[in-house]
Amino acid sequence: MSYLDLYMNRNPLITSPNEESEISAIVYGVPFDSTHSFRPGTRFGPDAIRLALNNIEIFSTRFNVDLESVNIEDLGNTRHTVVASEVIDMVGKITSELSKREKQLIILGGEHSITYGTYTSFPKETGYIVFDAHYDLRDEYADIKLSHAAYLRRIIEKRGSENVIHVGARSFVKEELAFKEEHKIRTITDRDIREGKGPKLVKDAVSTFDKIYLSVDLDVLDPAFAPGVGNPEALGITSRELFDMIYSLEEKKIPCMDIVELCPPYDNGATASLAAKIMSEVIAMNISH
Repeated sequence: MSYLDLYMNRNPLITSPNEESEISAIVYGVPFDSTHSFRPGTRFGPDAIRLALNNIEIFSTRFNVDLESVNIEDLGNTRHTVVASEVIDMVGKITSELSKREKQLIILGGEHSITYGTYTSFPKETGYIVFDAHYDLRDEYADIKLSHAAYLRRIIEKRGSENVIHVGARSFVKEELAFKEEHKIRTITDRDIREGKGPKLVKDAVSTFDKIYLSVDLDVLDPAFAPGVGNPEALGITSRELFDMIYSLEEKKIPCMDIVELCPPYDNGATASLAAKIMSEVIAMNISH
C-alpha cells in the first residue's frame, strides 16, 4: 500500500489551472505543532500558505516563469497526530515515497521538528541549508528530545554536520554554541547578512553540493516582515535579504524545500503572503533550470 493512501487526506487547496501538463512540483502539508514552546497554532500554517498562494500573483519576473501555466500537484495534509515520533516517522515515509517520483517537493509546516523526518529521507550527500533565527541544537526542550528546538541536533547526531549550513541565527543558548563549535557546523551569521555578505557566502557554502534540501523557518525574518510565527525574535533580517540569499541558490537543484513555523493566529496576512512568495519563486527557479 502507498503511504500516501495511508497518511494523506487528499484534499487539495491549491488550484492548478493546468492539470493536463506534466507535474512540476508536488506539495503536501504537515499540520503539527505539539512541541511548540511559545505560540501555538503553526498546525494551521499549511492551509494559510495555500490560501495566500491562490490569491497572489505567481508570475516570476526574475525567472520569466508563469506558474499559472504550471501543474502543481497538491496532495493535501497528513493525518493529524499529536505524537512527535509518529509524525516524524510518517513524514519520513511519505517523503521517501514521493522523492522517487523525481519532482520538486514542497513541504508546508507546521513546526520545524518535521524536518528531522523529511531531510533524513534524502541521500546523506544531499546538502542541507536552513534559514532560521534559532540553532535548534538543544539536547532537549521541556524534557522532549523530539522538539522543534532540538531537531537539528537530532539530524547531526544521525548524519553528522559536514553537509549542514545554518543561516541567520540570532537567538540561542550556551549549550547550543558549544555543540555548534564541537561539531564544526558551518554558519552564516546574522551579522554577515547585515553587512551584505549573505548571498555570496550562501553561494560559496553550497558550491560543493549537487543537490540541496532547503529549509525556511519564517522566524529568520524580523517580526516587522513576518509577525505570524511561532517564536518571533527581534533584530532579524529583511524579506529582501532572505530572497537575495535564496536567489543565490538558483544554479543548484533543489529537490525539496520545507517552509515552517507560520502561525496564522498571530499573522496579519503578511507572513503567509511571504511564505507563498517563497514557495512560488523556488518552484519557478527550479523550472527555469
